[in-house]
Amino acid sequence: MRMKNIKVDFFSESKKWPRRIPKIKIITKKTINKMRSYFKRDHRFELNIILTDKSKMIKLNKNYKNKQSDTDVLTFILENSNKNVGKILYCDIFFSIDTIEKFIHKNKISIYDHFNHLLIHSLLHINGYDHKKNLDFNKMKKEEIKILGSFGINNPYII
Repeated sequence: MRMKNIKVDFFSESKKWPRRIPKIKIITKKTINKMRSYFKRDHRFELNIILTDKSKMIKLNKNYKNKQSDTDVLTFILENSNKNVGKILYCDIFFSIDTIEKFIHKNKISIYDHFNHLLIHSLLHINGYDHKKNLDFNKMKKEEIKILGSFGINNPYII
């Protein structure tokens, strides 16, 4: 999938993802289009959406975040500059089907609404948002709620 300065590729590493990929591609395209103003125009973005499972996420979390646990989404960003092209951000976004399924069953919400929330969260990271400090977390959360609301998705923080 290619949009002006944003290229998106999808990879599936779990048997639980393939049947969901067509809808995930649609959600991803709509979400990126809705968030177009967050993406810097003078940058190129190469996004990899990697749909994986708990065991892969545990390994990634251990190797790169020094944590011994699973998580629903991890975002990795590598910035590169090229005098001919400008700034390029290479972004790998990993989603764990096992953690997502556990969350949606516990909270009785749609897998696609939750995926969209996680995608928005990651796209905000790619565009400079962070949540290391409480003030930054609240700013990021406010943006997530606003974007989700534009899709008709309820505030995920009041579940």
